[in-house]
Amino acid sequence: MAAAAAELLSDEGYRADGRRPDELRKVRARMGVFAQADGSAYLEQGNTKVLAVVYGPHETRGPRSKALPDRALVNCQCSTAAFSSGERRRRPHGDRPASELALHLKQTFEAAILTHLFPRSQIDIYVQILQADGGNYCACVNAATLAVMDAGIAMRDYVCASSAGLAEDTPLADLSSPEEAAGGPRLVLALLPAAGQIALLQLSARLHQERLETALEAAGRACHALHAVLDRVVRERLREVAALLGD
Repeated sequence: MAAAAAELLSDEGYRADGRRPDELRKVRARMGVFAQADGSAYLEQGNTKVLAVVYGPHETRGPRSKALPDRALVNCQCSTAAFSSGERRRRPHGDRPASELALHLKQTFEAAILTHLFPRSQIDIYVQILQADGGNYCACVNAATLAVMDAGIAMRDYVCASSAGLAEDTPLADLSSPEEAAGGPRLVLALLPAAGQIALLQLSARLHQERLETALEAAGRACHALHAVLDRVVRERLREVAALLGD
């Protein structure tokens, strides 16, 4: 384990993909990419590529008992394209990783969306991972945040998510797939940056408090950096929409 951790950083302090320990992978994103949905976004975080679409708020589907009298029901579904990674294996629609990811997305967005504004209604968030190269949950959260905003659904704040790991005692932000595969301790953080509220926190291994705080701080800084990127994307989208309305 120690050998694997040491290999994550070169003697000069660079990671295998050339990044410094606290450097994020390049993020590219667009909103309004799917006209048929109420909101949509496409996001690339390094080589991880995700499409998110949002429908709603609308009347709850299925049994009327599903409707919540005081808030909206948040429904999340996640799928992974068969060609998303190099692994040749069947991915049934209900596979466990996708189900867990959908549950984590639901928990995250229930904490962020002002669901009390939409009683007896339903908000659907569908996310597809087109290419998986590490930080899949994080990319899904960041894409879904943009899609929810594109749908005009009120939120407490942006939700920004990032992973972090440790190469011995050096924290690494925004882990790639090879870094995740190295097997060192890592955490995943979904943060509402303005209030510093944690929407979701996951640990892959037990960590001493000092090491946990170090990794958590690295993930928090990455989330704040991602917030700046997502905010630019939203402002760019607002300018586009304003220009269209102006015409």
